[in-house]
Amino acid sequence: MPDPEPIRRRGSNCAVCGKPAMPAHTPFCSQGCRDRDLLQWLGEGYRIPARPAESAEDED
Repeated sequence: MPDPEPIRRRGSNCAVCGKPAMPAHTPFCSQGCRDRDLLQWLGEGYRIPARPAESAEDED
């Protein structure tokens, strides 16, 4: 009798919560974590810190 639990990739964990990732939602463990990650992108939660760009007016 086959194991009812879906096959998981060894060594991969959910990018949001750290639980084992599921193939249907890779690299996440569930649709919930997948949606949370998308909301972070849409809400500009993922940003790279940088200094403000210098404008031409500042050089004068």
